[in-house]
Amino acid sequence: MPTEPAVRPGSAPGQSARPAASVPLPPLRPTPEPPAGDGSAGRGYAASTSAGPTYAGQPPFSPDPSLSWSAGAPMAPGGALGAQRPVVSFGEPEGYDAQARPRPLGMRIRPRVAGAAACVVLGLGLIGGALTGSWLIGDSGEAGAQDTFAAAGSLWHSVPVDKLFPPTVIGQGAGPGGADRTWTRVAVAPDTGCANAFDPLLRKALAPAGCQRLLRATYIDATQSYVTTVGLLFTKADAAAMRALDTQFAKEGLDRRSDLMPRPYAAKGTLAAGFGDEQRASWTVSVLTDAPVVVYAVSGWADDRTVDEPAPAEEAMQSGATTDVAQAGLGHEAQGLADRVERALRKNVSPSTEQSS
Repeated sequence: MPTEPAVRPGSAPGQSARPAASVPLPPLRPTPEPPAGDGSAGRGYAASTSAGPTYAGQPPFSPDPSLSWSAGAPMAPGGALGAQRPVVSFGEPEGYDAQARPRPLGMRIRPRVAGAAACVVLGLGLIGGALTGSWLIGDSGEAGAQDTFAAAGSLWHSVPVDKLFPPTVIGQGAGPGGADRTWTRVAVAPDTGCANAFDPLLRKALAPAGCQRLLRATYIDATQSYVTTVGLLFTKADAAAMRALDTQFAKEGLDRRSDLMPRPYAAKGTLAAGFGDEQRASWTVSVLTDAPVVVYAVSGWADDRTVDEPAPAEEAMQSGATTDVAQAGLGHEAQGLADRVERALRKNVSPSTEQSS
């Protein structure tokens, strides 16, 4: 006796479906376009009914309640699903086979691409607004830099000496291995010219920038083992000349030559009274490009010992250096104090300073 074929869910009562084993189901795809005039022309999918979406060649399909989110809901009288949870069914996705309609190009944009495009547009708008505002108010970064450059060049006569050379300088992490340093000022030289402050070759190298004023002070460390002279050379050069001088020092290594060292300031009656040319151990020279200033420092032992082979601070501070100058940390003394004095110089370039000058 032949077996009765199974009934497809959602088919009308008494209507049997084709055996699944003998006839394969047609692919799920949109039904052909309905003829014009029925109100649905141009739709790729057949209109949905209360029984669910329809597919080509198949009767209307109703979702199986046991597979929906409302499977656990109580049944209403008469066998209908209760109204506590809605019946949820998923539409058939668009295919990409030979018989399916391909997705038109340009119809969908990935969220990441859309977000990136929005950020680019927003960024360009902000930049454009900032530039427009600058043009409207006549603001210029170059003009501001020129004002700051000019203000820095006048600090030698408009700022008290204690602002440029503080009586006590704290150098957190300025020593070897990140140790802290404290320096106490023992002498301040009167502001003079540059005739006797540098070795002849260094004076010749600095000559193109000119010498407007030279300020110097000598410090001693907290252990009274080392003395350091730090100086601020205020030049007559403009910004272009300072950049050219900095380039020359960098290319020719003038800041590392032992025959181009700055000289110390040895004040009589102080712990640095014996700090002369023969006691120089380490030094640093820095040409600033945003101010007409050359910052330098030179260090040595406080016991007046002579040094046969002085070393530039950059070399003496290198890890693994074994010379007496490096082991004593004299490179850190010169570089650390020069850095703090340069910071003090920059702090004094303010709107109030510009107005007073």
